[in-house]
Amino acid sequence: MIDTESAHLLKPAMFQPALPPRDPYSHKGSFGSVALIGGDVGMVGSVLLAARAALLAGAGRVYAAMLSDNVPVVDLVQPELMLRSVHAISQLTQLNVIVLGPGLGQSASAIQLLEYWLAQDLSLLLDADALNLIAQHPYLAALTKQRCAATIITPHPGEAARLLGCKTEQVQQDRIGSALNLAKNLHASCVLKGVNSICAHHNGVWFMNGSGNPGLASAGTGDVLSGIIAGLIAQGLNAFSAVQLGVYVHGAAADALVAQGLGPVGLTASEVAKQARNIINQLNVTTI
Repeated sequence: MIDTESAHLLKPAMFQPALPPRDPYSHKGSFGSVALIGGDVGMVGSVLLAARAALLAGAGRVYAAMLSDNVPVVDLVQPELMLRSVHAISQLTQLNVIVLGPGLGQSASAIQLLEYWLAQDLSLLLDADALNLIAQHPYLAALTKQRCAATIITPHPGEAARLLGCKTEQVQQDRIGSALNLAKNLHASCVLKGVNSICAHHNGVWFMNGSGNPGLASAGTGDVLSGIIAGLIAQGLNAFSAVQLGVYVHGAAADALVAQGLGPVGLTASEVAKQARNIINQLNVTTI
C-alpha cells in the first residue's frame, strides 16, 4: 500500500532559494567538483552533454572521462570542462559526486568501472548503461544496495523494467510503485523519467513532477538531467533535494523554451541545459 501522506507535487516555492547565497569571497572550489564517466565508441556526446549541464548548473569544476579511443582533448564548445582519462579521474581527491553511465556501453571495462565506483565512499549517480549492467548482474545490484554514500538512479521506463524484471507496460501502469520499489531495492534516490517524472526515496517518500513537455523526448535530455542533478549535489544539496530540484528545473527549462517558441518540435538537449541555468538563477530570487 502506498503512503499517500508522503506524496507531494513539486512546486517552485519548494526551491526558493534554490541554493545557498554565494559568498563574495567564494572560489571555484566552493562549489564542488563533478566527474562524469562514459562515452564509449559513438557515444562521446552523452558525457559531454552531461558535463556541460553540470557546469551550467553551477558546479565549480567539472571533469569528463570517456572510454572511446578517439576522444577530444578539449571540448571546443565548453572549453571550461577538464577532460581526463578514466584512470586520472580515479586519482582526483576533490570530487563530490560521480556520474557513471552516459554512453558507457557494456564492455568488460565498463563493468570494472562500475565495480570500482560502487565501492567508493562518494555520491554516485547511475544512468543508462550503468543501470543496464546492474539489471544484468545481480552482484552489482547487491553492491549498489550495500553502499553507504548516496546513490541516485535515473532510469527511463525501459531501464526500470529491466531492473525490476518486468515489462515496460507494467512499469507505466504503476509508475509510483515502480519508482518506490527501485529506490528501496537499490537503497537509492530514484528518478523514474517520463511524463510526470517520479522522484522516490528509499525511505518511502515520493514526489511527482508537473513541469516539462514533449520537447524533452529527444536524444541527450536524460544526460542533461544527470548533469544538472550532479551539479546541484556538488554545490552542497543532499542527494534527494538535488533530485527534486534537478527534475523540476529540467522540465521548467523545457517549458520556458517552448513558451519562447523554441519547440517542442526540434528542442535540443543543449538548449535545455542552457535554459536550466536561467531557471536555477530565477528560483534563487523570485517565484516563477
